[in-house]
Amino acid sequence: MSVTTLAAVAVSPDKPFEFREMELLPPRADEIRVKIAATGICHTDVAVKEQAFALPLPMVLGHEGAGVVEEVGDSVTHLKVGDHVVLFGDSCGHCKSCNKGVMSYCDEFAPRNLTGERMDGSTSLVWKGEPVRGRFVGQSSFATQSVASSRGAVKIPNDLPLELMGPLGCGLTTGMGTVMNALKPPPGSSIAVFGVGTVGLAAVIGAKFSGCATIIAIDVHPHRLEMAEALGATHVINAKKEPVVETIETITGGGADYSIECTGVPEVVLQAVNCLVPPGWCAQVGVTPSGITAPIEMDKIVYGRGIRGVVMGEANVSNFILYLAELYRSGRLPFDQFVKFYDFRDIDQAVHDSAGTGEVIKPILRMS
Repeated sequence: MSVTTLAAVAVSPDKPFEFREMELLPPRADEIRVKIAATGICHTDVAVKEQAFALPLPMVLGHEGAGVVEEVGDSVTHLKVGDHVVLFGDSCGHCKSCNKGVMSYCDEFAPRNLTGERMDGSTSLVWKGEPVRGRFVGQSSFATQSVASSRGAVKIPNDLPLELMGPLGCGLTTGMGTVMNALKPPPGSSIAVFGVGTVGLAAVIGAKFSGCATIIAIDVHPHRLEMAEALGATHVINAKKEPVVETIETITGGGADYSIECTGVPEVVLQAVNCLVPPGWCAQVGVTPSGITAPIEMDKIVYGRGIRGVVMGEANVSNFILYLAELYRSGRLPFDQFVKFYDFRDIDQAVHDSAGTGEVIKPILRMS
């Protein structure tokens, strides 16, 4: 039986989100229906809305959802009605990457997560008799109710603050996981973190956990640099006031051992490579505009530096979310310090305050 959901629809890069009461069709055998408690806003949501990352619109975005399971499909056995869940991306469950536990490299990642549709081209959302793309990153959680892939949901303990947990499913897993799972810096090494929004701050925390001796945070917003210092950065660089690569070389005595690029700005990508000392690795996690190229000076690569993209921190996401949840419970992952809550109807203001002015680091939409 279908239900009604209120969704914020991205219709155009130059128009506000459009709120629509829509029909939400029942979950299929391998899906669940979730009453969304809250959803984080991620840079990727904004990039799609503004068409810097050109996916088809209109679409219901949102991919840091957390909520309560209200209905389960016939083949779902690991979740039940009433469970508190954090949502993340969809996957096939049987390809080589899925079998290794790194579902973000699933052979079917793009069609399952970036089209807004199921693999067969269908969607669970209907408005005025017409389908609306509602499968973004397996969930489209800018809505009060969502039908999501059961493979993209993990049960969390009921005593955790559900409205705070959504960002564990993307931003925090991406930042901490990229450092701890992909780069794996040894104790005593140096790392430069370019862009200290949610992902960058999580990377700072991950670098501290890894025992990095020198953790350099780079941004253009002083309050974000202050937060990075509070969370473990040993040095900060305001990119508007200091030459970034030269300053990193001075701090480290030649260059950083590792870097993580979280902005997606092509010029910053080059800085993240150029600041490395050989042999050094840059992890690229920021979403770059569609069709953009960044010409890298090959001398920088030939002599032992490298760059590679990392998706979702190369984590077994469900396990990593539970790990992060326990870190939060123990006080070792205090990401609530850089969160601001907004009413769902204030989604455009939340986007402006975070992606527009940079005033807010992690906006979370409360659905109630």
